[in-house]
Amino acid sequence: MRLTTFVAGTGALWLVITCSNGFAAASGSLPEPRPLGRELPVAAPETPIPEPTAATVTDELTLRKALSLALLHNPDLAAFSWEVRVKEAEALQAGLLPNPELGIEMENFAGDDEFSGTDAAETTVTLSQLVELGGKRGKRRAAAALEANLAGWDFETRRLDVLTATAKSFVAVLAAQERLVQADELSALADRFFRTVSERVEAGKVSPVEQTRAQVPLSAAHVAQDRARLALEAARKELTALWGNEAPTFERAAGTLESITPVPSQEQLVSLLEQSPDVARWKTEEQQRNARLALERANGIPDLTLFAGNRNLQASNDNAFVAGISIPLPLFDRNQGGIAAARAARSKAREARRSAYSQAVASLAAGYRDLSAAFVEARTLREEILPAAGQSFEAAEFGYREGKFGFLEVLDAQRTLFEVRGQYIEALAAYHQGRAEVERLIGAPLESDIVNNGQEK
Repeated sequence: MRLTTFVAGTGALWLVITCSNGFAAASGSLPEPRPLGRELPVAAPETPIPEPTAATVTDELTLRKALSLALLHNPDLAAFSWEVRVKEAEALQAGLLPNPELGIEMENFAGDDEFSGTDAAETTVTLSQLVELGGKRGKRRAAAALEANLAGWDFETRRLDVLTATAKSFVAVLAAQERLVQADELSALADRFFRTVSERVEAGKVSPVEQTRAQVPLSAAHVAQDRARLALEAARKELTALWGNEAPTFERAAGTLESITPVPSQEQLVSLLEQSPDVARWKTEEQQRNARLALERANGIPDLTLFAGNRNLQASNDNAFVAGISIPLPLFDRNQGGIAAARAARSKAREARRSAYSQAVASLAAGYRDLSAAFVEARTLREEILPAAGQSFEAAEFGYREGKFGFLEVLDAQRTLFEVRGQYIEALAAYHQGRAEVERLIGAPLESDIVNNGQEK
């Protein structure tokens, strides 16, 4: 039996974002990319996404190529990258000073007697400036910058989601290719067995009824071939949809499923959960809530408005300077509600961080269980069950030709062999897809030094 093998290599580049006015914020907004898929490029928002037809592969498709295509052309990921750009622009806006105001006021004109016309008019031209107290501008800018960081974490989360979905879809294509190979082998075997039965019927060694009975598994094998072919085409379309192509252009997925390695201990993997974006983002979330609380407290401090200008008295044609200051009296509104809401939001973030970590631990436990079970099943099938089933079928087929076994014994051995082969393919696919899920949870490939040593070098 021929099987294919899957080797998962994954990571991402920093997304460089520069606003049109020169504001560069990528290094401050995007978190350090997780080790998973760090070496693969991601398209920046400034780079228009090419038409899906440009993202084509006409020969063999490797996993690395599939991952690269998904990261560069996935529309959902591109939308997340633009969200980072939006938050960075909002952070830029939050740090700007309030604009000064120009005021022009005319008094004592168009009235009665000496105030008729503009002879007695007084014209005042002032320039006023709002002066924010309590460090509002710096606190507002800090809160907005942390919002941009959170958008960066959301982008990193989505990047890993795209990597994982692509890896799992690639495994599904490999498994579908193997199921089609097995269906072809089963059809060829059923056809060969049917000819053997026909020869024995013509030789008068067995009843013609056995030829009719042998037609049943042959027809079933042909149906299985058609089903496997349709399943492969569906899996190919699901994979290419991840980078925006409606129809697959590659001939086949290149890789092997049989390459499986023992799973690291669960304790090692749990120790890496803190670097998962699902968990790590909550540290930034708490910082943002603290910054928002500081801003709301500052918003309770009244701001000053300073103004100065020149007044012209038309009657005497004299000029005089005017100046003043105004400040709200915080008798009723001291932003009590805003402060209380920000304080509650901070407490909510603390609890959400604990919840996120608990959910990550639970998800890792379930993923680790499935991955370990698939590894044990695949290894047992390969080393013990599959060889025994193959030998049993060969013996039954040889015995049937020699007249030592009946038709049912051969049919049962054939069915057992192909059921075991199918189970083996399913176990291998489950192992690699489970591996992709676990790597997504810890944000690192299982074979990396980070996993082996329990810490990043």
